[in-house]
Amino acid sequence: MAEQHDLAVTFAALGDPVRRAIVERLTDGDATVNELAAAFPISLQAVSKHIKVLESAGVVSRRKVAQTRPVHLEGASLARSAGWLEAHRRRLESRFERLDELLEQRKGST
Repeated sequence: MAEQHDLAVTFAALGDPVRRAIVERLTDGDATVNELAAAFPISLQAVSKHIKVLESAGVVSRRKVAQTRPVHLEGASLARSAGWLEAHRRRLESRFERLDELLEQRKGST
């Protein structure tokens, strides 16, 4: 049940296009809030709020490095989400394959 909650929180956090863009940017490496904010036509405070949502979901983390607190992408959270999606994609694909087989059998019997 905890895994379902974690997935729901992760998917909710990734439901916003700004947060997805932040995650995409972080695939290139860590960045400060100021560096991330420079890419968006929204306030620094708004970007900070988006980062807090991602942090609460476990998608990103921050640590102190000298005078900065770079934002770091946490791959484990995304990997769990991708694994869940992949498992369901395989199940659907299997069902479609069975349906194709049934349709082929039906075509062959007419």
